[in-house]
Amino acid sequence: MEVVKICRSNFDSCLPVTRNKNFLIVAAGIGSLYLAVKAYTVYKKSQQRKKWNAVGKNVVVLHQIVRGKNTPNISPFPLKLETYLRMANIPYENDFEEPMSPKGKTPWITLNGEDISDSQLIIEFLSKKFNKDFSAHLTAEERAISRALRIMLEDHFYWVGVLNRWVYSKGSNLPDIVEFPFALRVMIPFICKDLKKQAYCQGMGRHTKTEVLEMGLKDLRAMSAYLGQKSFFMGDKPTEADCAIFGSLAQVVWNTPTADPIVQLMNGECINLKEFCLRMKETFWPDWDRCLQPPRL
Repeated sequence: MEVVKICRSNFDSCLPVTRNKNFLIVAAGIGSLYLAVKAYTVYKKSQQRKKWNAVGKNVVVLHQIVRGKNTPNISPFPLKLETYLRMANIPYENDFEEPMSPKGKTPWITLNGEDISDSQLIIEFLSKKFNKDFSAHLTAEERAISRALRIMLEDHFYWVGVLNRWVYSKGSNLPDIVEFPFALRVMIPFICKDLKKQAYCQGMGRHTKTEVLEMGLKDLRAMSAYLGQKSFFMGDKPTEADCAIFGSLAQVVWNTPTADPIVQLMNGECINLKEFCLRMKETFWPDWDRCLQPPRL
């Protein structure tokens, strides 16, 4: 009996030591894994940076999300920016591996080692850098109207599209407009929930679906009334605002179900907006079909 007591006593006294040892082993393993992932991330970013810098001086690296099935991008802002690059004849290369900027937005660019985020800030930066001002011929009043039209679409109508695509239909139309890897498909409900929260904080998401759609229809009617019979929104020549308007309206023309009231309006009463989109596509995207995923040959 005495021997058993001694052995048991020794075992009990060793137990905390064993637990501490196992904890240290697990902690060391987790720490090593973290350092390995961190090192790989740093290495990958350095390789990406080398690749971006290798494109040449004054060549824009355009970082954006993957191509869509019907449009070169399912987001208005990358399509806006890429259209501008084509309009300004600025050399660029696409990067689809790192679509989100340090600000958490897409698109963004790298130019001569410098990173710039936000499509509008990028256009203003490139306009000065390359001396490309397509609105130089406009009066101060026309510039003000141009800015108001762009902001109406990008800061108001945009949220109508967000709610329509991600909240009311819960992303059900996404497989029709973009190829989603399985790993991202399982994230769609979480993305929808996050965008619903964003729309609520912005304000548009606090209204009923009927109210939101009516606001969107009013935006389009206002755009249509101003465009009238003009080729482009500010006259016979396209300006930077046309790129932004095209990026937004293209989502309706090519990426929204035909039964949607907004699409029906653009196919009827506001047909000039659809004709504008087709005109922009023909002018700046002769390779449109080859820029889809999968390409249409």
